[in-house]
Amino acid sequence: MKKLPLLIVCLFTFCSFAQTKPKTKNVILITLDGYRWQELFRGADSSLINNKEFTQDAKGITKEFWAETAQERRQMLMPFIWGTIAKQGQIYGNRDLNNKVDVTNPYWFSYPGYSELLCGYADTAVNSNNKKNNPNVTVLEFLNNKPEFKGKVAAFGSWEVFPYIINRDRSKIPVNAGYEKVEGSNLSASTELLNVMQTQVPDPFGAERLDVFTHYLAKEYMIQHHPRVLFIGHGETDEWAHEGHYDFYLRSANYIDQYLADLWNFIQHDSFYKDQTTLIITADHGRGEAKDGNWRHHSKKIEGANQIWLAAIGPDVLSTGEIKSDGQLFQNQVAATLAHLLGIEFKSTQSTGNPITSLTK
Repeated sequence: MKKLPLLIVCLFTFCSFAQTKPKTKNVILITLDGYRWQELFRGADSSLINNKEFTQDAKGITKEFWAETAQERRQMLMPFIWGTIAKQGQIYGNRDLNNKVDVTNPYWFSYPGYSELLCGYADTAVNSNNKKNNPNVTVLEFLNNKPEFKGKVAAFGSWEVFPYIINRDRSKIPVNAGYEKVEGSNLSASTELLNVMQTQVPDPFGAERLDVFTHYLAKEYMIQHHPRVLFIGHGETDEWAHEGHYDFYLRSANYIDQYLADLWNFIQHDSFYKDQTTLIITADHGRGEAKDGNWRHHSKKIEGANQIWLAAIGPDVLSTGEIKSDGQLFQNQVAATLAHLLGIEFKSTQSTGNPITSLTK
């Protein structure tokens, strides 16, 4: 009889360990370049909708995205984030509730932001958007160097600089960006078609392809190769903001929300990904305030361009929805969080941000 309590203790210990073992086997990191927290949490801004300089079709945009309350507006603009992630995952960064997410690099634009996001720390030597190979090792490269992830890491981005940020030459990670065709043998018919289609559309940005091609090329890669770690970088929100087209900026955000819903639906119906895949969604930098006339811009000279946000959904993410308590997270925590969700400690030559443990605690 004395052996029974010991058996119970052993069983309890085993069960506790099993419960702490992450269910996440795959992580997809997705970015909306320069997408403001203001639109994410407040929805469309009436001062920009009704400004003829920034919105040509105010009547149409009002019909699509305007409502009296911020909760209604944000639901109209990004129904997947507020209809699914807000119920099943977590969303951080509503500064109206004093919940904050910030970059730590001092530059507040894309390359330094993506480098911080993927490497887990800000490098002051990474201070331009030039096509220069990143000297720092990203979490993608770190994982790809591990036997269990070798050849199972990939990246798709609209911006043509991503091969340099991820250092495709050194990391040997498949990175498809800009208007590059997806190369390889036995490409699916859909991939072949997308390769052709992306060369036969207007090119409004030059260095950045339209996000629709980035999304569907990435999805086709998932269908065919089932990567365990995938980065998808969208760019239209930043480009249309720089151009001063608030209407296109809103519609691009809405399209990306549709891509997120499409991706999540695929994940839930694919045996490789279902119930063992986590999405992390965030931005590389913020933008200025509408009232200051700086919503189009970002840099260290633009107040608010350091302010970002973060959302996540997956089998290990607590379903606490929008985080309404005071709090502070940083962009440099994303890389370690990605690895942590996979049950791995991200190690770097530099000190990195800590994993966001509140996602899973």
